Amino acid sequence: MAEELEYEDGPDEEGNYFKRPGKPSDYLPAPYPNEEAARASNAGALPPDLSLITKARHGGADYIFSLLTGYYDPPAGVEVREGLYYNPYFPGGAISMARALFDGLVEYEDGTPATTSQMAKDVTTFLSWAAEPEFDERKKMGVKAVICAAT
Repeated sequence: MAEELEYEDGPDEEGNYFKRPGKPSDYLPAPYPNEEAARASNAGALPPDLSLITKARHGGADYIFSLLTGYYDPPAGVEVREGLYYNPYFPGGAISMARALFDGLVEYEDGTPATTSQMAKDVTTFLSWAAEPEFDERKKMGVKAVICAAT
């Protein structure tokens, strides 16, 4: 996805800024131009920055997966205010974020069935990577350090 966007970079040797294609390590641009626009598009709620959510929440990736797949009708006796949705994995059981994933929402090139569970796993995996994009490289360096120390 990052390659589809252009990012301002620079300065070059002449001090000019320029546009370049995105690379996987680039941050995705914010979906809203400012906080007011974000609140206006989300019934007054400011959407959170999810780039560190897997590290910030207890349970990390498991919490996000459960949250994305946990939209149900409220059980008998539980009332949810208008504009909120029942999700037992969110503290208090009511969340203002509507269900975002539905079966068949995307088409995988390799033919993988686009189930809510599969898409939630993909989102969770991406958010885990976004929280620590250097994790794989750090792990490789750790293995090299252990091998060097052992010899």
